[in-house]
Amino acid sequence: MSGFDFDTEGKSVVERWGSLVEGKVAVITGASEGGLGGATAFALASARPSHLVLLARTESKVRNVISSIKEISPGTQPAFVHIELDDLDSVRRAAADVLSITSKIDVLINNAGVMAIPWSKSKNGLEKTLGINHLGHFLLTKLLMPSILAAGPGSRIVNVTSAAYRLAPFFFDDWNFSDGQTYHPLSAYGQSKTANILFTVGLAQRYKKHGILSYAAHPGYVPGTSLFSHGPDLGPMDEVSRRNTGFPFGREPPKSLEQGISTTLVAALSPELTDASGAYMEDCQVCEAREYARDPVLADRLWSLSEELSGESF
Repeated sequence: MSGFDFDTEGKSVVERWGSLVEGKVAVITGASEGGLGGATAFALASARPSHLVLLARTESKVRNVISSIKEISPGTQPAFVHIELDDLDSVRRAAADVLSITSKIDVLINNAGVMAIPWSKSKNGLEKTLGINHLGHFLLTKLLMPSILAAGPGSRIVNVTSAAYRLAPFFFDDWNFSDGQTYHPLSAYGQSKTANILFTVGLAQRYKKHGILSYAAHPGYVPGTSLFSHGPDLGPMDEVSRRNTGFPFGREPPKSLEQGISTTLVAALSPELTDASGAYMEDCQVCEAREYARDPVLADRLWSLSEELSGESF
């Protein structure tokens, strides 16, 4: 994408295309300090958007992000909104709070996530990784869609996924791992990241007529963020991948935090992507995901299941 690659830092992306978000509204989940969401917010602030709405579990982890945004861009209005993505009632309250702040959303970045956590259920009875990484964002996006549509053609939804989708397809016949009996944290993570890509495909299909664009962005391996709080030893990734997909799993070289936000920012800003809605991206470039993560039939199947589990229809 215009010479951007593995080494590209977020600031380079904003320097090139930041004018496209100037005066506009961006919403970011998982926007805590020290993580990809917070760093993405810093980068976007330098482009002088009108509003940056930051969603997270813990307000104290966002305070410094908001303070820095005010210093970087005094004309930008930052706001914190509390959300617990594994609690659908909390997601509904958060969406209402966001809509009270802004009537239009130009960019929604579904960034928050967990990885390789022990077995547990969300408040709604769903395996927690899937609840946080996919279903909470599915519901949030649905509830915010009126404001995304109000922003008009060209507004964007970026779902932060992972190359770890290669660890597992979506287990339609046992997405809750037999209530934990067959649970493996890496399989659960892989399933949720595949869900992010399938959700992106579904959004592209359904909102093409409205000019709404969606992308699934893989940040890369960025050690040191809270995502790896249950690591750094994430277990036998190659073994899990071969068992679930029949393919080996290759680890990537690490990226810095600034390198890690670049693909998300390209997805959020690049005018070169307007004909690639629904795409999966790595290292700032469009890549072809495996069939099980881009099949429109599977995307429809996941969409129907997600509506059933969330109790909301788009």
